[in-house]
Amino acid sequence: MNDERPDVLTIGRLAHRTGLSVRTLRFWSDEGAVPPVARSAGGYRLYDAESVARVELVRILRELGLGLDDVCRVLSGRTTVAEIAEAHVAALDAQIRSLKVSRAVLSTVAKRGSTVEETALMNRLVRLSAAERKQIIDEFKEEVFGGLDDPRLRDRMRTFSIELPDDPTPEQVDAWIELAELVRDPGFRTRLRTWMELNTPVPGRGRPAGASIWWARQVVQTVAEVRKGGVAPEGPAAAEVLSELFGDADRAAVLRSLEAGIEAGAEHYRRLVARMRGQDSSPDATEELEWLARALRAASQT
Repeated sequence: MNDERPDVLTIGRLAHRTGLSVRTLRFWSDEGAVPPVARSAGGYRLYDAESVARVELVRILRELGLGLDDVCRVLSGRTTVAEIAEAHVAALDAQIRSLKVSRAVLSTVAKRGSTVEETALMNRLVRLSAAERKQIIDEFKEEVFGGLDDPRLRDRMRTFSIELPDDPTPEQVDAWIELAELVRDPGFRTRLRTWMELNTPVPGRGRPAGASIWWARQVVQTVAEVRKGGVAPEGPAAAEVLSELFGDADRAAVLRSLEAGIEAGAEHYRRLVARMRGQDSSPDATEELEWLARALRAASQT
C-alpha cells in the first residue's frame, strides 16, 4: 500500500512527526492549509516531507495570530507574509491600545472605589472619539474664554489644545477622565470664567494687578522658599516678601484674583492638563498660593 512507503506519511505519522494532534491536522487539511498530496487506496490522506515543512510554517503563522484564511492566502501566493504581517501589526497595535485603556480605567476604578454607574461613565469618557473629545474641550474653551478682550489670551487659546494621545499612558487616561468630568461641570466653568474676567485687561487700562500670578512660576518658587524657611504668612517677614513680589500694585486686586483662582481650582486644572499632555508637571503650588492669600489678607488688616 502507498501509505506503507517511507516517503509517504499518513495523517497519524504526520502528527507524530510534527507533535500536533490528528484532529488539528485534519482541520487544517479540510481548510486547505495543509492539503494531502495523495490518497491511499482506502481513501486516507497521504502527506510527504514537504507537508511536514508546510505544517511547521502554518504553525508559526498561527502562533503569530494569523487566521487560517490568511494562512491559506499566503501559502497560495495570493499575498505575502510581509503584507499580512503589516496588517496584523496594525490590528495588534489597536488591540494593545484598547487593552491599555481598559487597564487604565480599571486602575482608576480600583483607586477611586467607583460604583458601577461611575465606572460606566469613565469608560464612555475614555472611549470617546477624538472628535467627541475635541468638542467637549472646545465647548469648555468657548464658555470660559470666549469674548474676553485680551489679544494675548486669544492667541494662547487659538493654539491651546488638550488631546488624549493615540497610545496614552495610564496616567494620561486617568487625567483625561478627571479633566473631562471637571470641564463638563457648570460650577467649575462659572468659577473659572469669573477668575478669567478678573485677569482680563479692561480696554483703556493696564493689565489687572495679580493677573500674572498663575503663570509666573517664580512667584510660587519665591513663596516655596520662604515657607521652607518657616516664614509665617501673618509675620513681618511675609510683608517684605509681598513688597518684593508686588511693589506698589493694588494688593486688594491681587488678592481678589488669587482667591478667585483658588476657589476655581485653577491649579488643579493646570496640573491635569499637564498630566494629560505627558509633560513633567511642576509641583502642586496650591499650598504656596494659599500662603500668599493669607499673607495678603493679613497685610490688608495692618
